[in-house]
Amino acid sequence: MSTNEQSRSYGQGAQGEIAQATKSKIGPWARLRYNFDNSIAKAGTFVLYVLLLMMVIALIMVGVKSTLLAIPALTQAADPANLSFFDLFWASFTKILSLGGEPTWADRIIAVLYWVTTTALTASVIGYVVGAIQRTFARLRKGRSPIVDDNHTLILGWSSRIFPILQELAIANQNVRKPVVVIFAPHDREFMEDEIESRTENLGKLKIVTRSGEPSNPIDLKRTNISNAKSVIILDSDETGDANVVSTVLAVKAVNSNPNLKIVAELDDRDTAEAISVATQGQVLSVRSHEVIARVTAQASRQPGLSTVILDLLDFSGDEIYFSEIPALEGKTYADALLSFNTASVIGVVDAKGKTQLNPKPTTKIAKGSKIIAIAQDDDQVTYTGTREELVKKSAKIAVPVAKPEHLLVIGWSEMGRSVISELAAFLPKGSTVHILARKSLVAEDQLKNLDFGSNIKVTTASVTGDIDDLTAAASAKHYDEVIVLGYRNAISEAEADAQTMLTMLQMNRLFEAPGNGVEPTRLVAEILDGRKAEIARVAAVDDLVVSDNLAALLIAQVSENPGLAPVFEDLFDAEGASLSVRDIALYAPVGKEVSYAQLVANARAKGESAIGYRSAKKSAGDAAAGVKINPSKEAVFTPEKGDSLIVVADTIR
Repeated sequence: MSTNEQSRSYGQGAQGEIAQATKSKIGPWARLRYNFDNSIAKAGTFVLYVLLLMMVIALIMVGVKSTLLAIPALTQAADPANLSFFDLFWASFTKILSLGGEPTWADRIIAVLYWVTTTALTASVIGYVVGAIQRTFARLRKGRSPIVDDNHTLILGWSSRIFPILQELAIANQNVRKPVVVIFAPHDREFMEDEIESRTENLGKLKIVTRSGEPSNPIDLKRTNISNAKSVIILDSDETGDANVVSTVLAVKAVNSNPNLKIVAELDDRDTAEAISVATQGQVLSVRSHEVIARVTAQASRQPGLSTVILDLLDFSGDEIYFSEIPALEGKTYADALLSFNTASVIGVVDAKGKTQLNPKPTTKIAKGSKIIAIAQDDDQVTYTGTREELVKKSAKIAVPVAKPEHLLVIGWSEMGRSVISELAAFLPKGSTVHILARKSLVAEDQLKNLDFGSNIKVTTASVTGDIDDLTAAASAKHYDEVIVLGYRNAISEAEADAQTMLTMLQMNRLFEAPGNGVEPTRLVAEILDGRKAEIARVAAVDDLVVSDNLAALLIAQVSENPGLAPVFEDLFDAEGASLSVRDIALYAPVGKEVSYAQLVANARAKGESAIGYRSAKKSAGDAAAGVKINPSKEAVFTPEKGDSLIVVADTIR
């Protein structure tokens, strides 16, 4: 990952600076009031400010008195024989206040009337002031004051994905001078801040500002200073779905005056996403998180290490995707580009018109104005080093084995399961089977009906109680190539769903290890909803773990920081076109024989694929992430072992 400001602050470089003509000017008084409101909303900070103010006032009073004492005319006592009206009035006033000496009945009556009157007036004033302060505190606690920060990332809505999004934005903006994220959601400010504090860590200097309101209400939305924002993220609330997201998009369009503002909206339905893109002329970029989660879950069950590869590409650490115009490649082919960079892995081309092509045909010409899409540690690592034709001559196509039918066991169910199997149906060989095992108490009977995914696969279902006997009976019925454990999302809470998932994982591993029960060990892939449970879940000896919230959050954060990545990820996570694939390295080089990584890239090129890294089976056994190497140097030399894989971008996934 780059550590320079250009690579971290994608929004400024890729989106362009906010047009000055669209920026609303905010005066110093408004900024002072805004900072005061933010301070008073935090009790500890406010008390500190009050104490400091009292000290300053005390010092000022001491200075004033010292100055007055230095003036003789102000320190001399008045002559009793020659008192002015003011002197007489002051004497009477102090007499009433002190009642010293021998007071007369007139003194007593006046003093009583004074104290009654002043007490009533003082109580009224204090009551009014206290009430006003309480109302101010209540308003600020609810987060109703306007935003004056600019160049901020504005998050509209609230969901469990907001926490990993904040974590990633903190990393992405490490070198931005004053990074600000504003969260605008229909929750009390105290609730949001408590949740953020308990579910995030190491946000660094990222300033989090929370405000309460309805994102789909244009009147409320005006308080967010949206026209001066760097980017806008609209989250699916987990409850209302696309309808509320669409309403929020329309509200943003009604309020925003900045035509350069990029908006990222989380949607489920593909048709809705396309309609919004057309209606907003491409200003709104959609992320179909459920579809991405389903695809990754499906492919992770068939391709060991794929989930790790995807997370590596999506987070803001390690290697990232860059766009570079390389004049030396003009007139050359995409095949030439694949072997022209020692420290970068080419995966596609953006032509002069802005059209993105991942893994185009090897013969595709790179015209003037085109940019290559490459994975690299930093943008300065995308350096042209010349083509290596000697490697091409050594490359050879290796026959691909005929795919055999696969048998999958799915434990657990939600509407996500339908999407997962739909993704699998596109790639499973003919004759494959999927058996679904779901708890009666958590899945409605109609949810397991009408599961028709084409002629390639046969789907069967069974409702069970969820105990170990049910799992044993199902798992021993036949040998399964993979077991997929899905969370019961929406049926129970996130915590309960993840607890059920981890219990199932432990039970399955118990069956794998117990001899004589007819259950053969196989690949185990699980979905975890809450990213905080990921480390716990890995203890259960799972082969691949798909953390739904993290995956969706990473994708949203990447697109919000660099909108140019939207078509890249759209293509990578689409069922059609180029996709990430983790394939047996024996398809590219002999096992047990030393080979350079550059030669592997050349061999993948001969198959019409773009290599981006490899996976060591031995290293992955202890730590999935440790076994994956993205974008190694072309000069790297190693000896492939049985079970190792080459990571490629290819048009089809076998």
